[in-house]
Amino acid sequence: MSRIFLAIVGAAYVLLAAWCAVAPGQTSKSVGFDLRPGSGQSEYLVIYGGLQLALGLVFLWPLVRPQEVAFPLLACLIVHACLVLFRTASFALYSNISSTTYVLSGVEWAILLGAAFCYWRR
Repeated sequence: MSRIFLAIVGAAYVLLAAWCAVAPGQTSKSVGFDLRPGSGQSEYLVIYGGLQLALGLVFLWPLVRPQEVAFPLLACLIVHACLVLFRTASFALYSNISSTTYVLSGVEWAILLGAAFCYWRR
């Protein structure tokens, strides 16, 4: 069950990384970013492309090495706990938050709860 969960999360991250790399203008606008030429574009590509690809590959690792589920699952739990923590803080600190951001929050919560369930079930 944990490998299937991680595979779904990992595939989503890889697809999101590809989408952000191929259509940075579209994806950045959907979350409220204005990309500045040069440095802004580079930063977006690195974080939203590169970092998400790396996370996706970590979460997909148990498909290559089925016996190695513990670390990717713990990484998923830690990453999403931090995302939920900071997302929740952002809701308290900022106004004018778009519906896309609320959807992302829901997905982050779902992944956190799924990772926690899988982790403690092991």
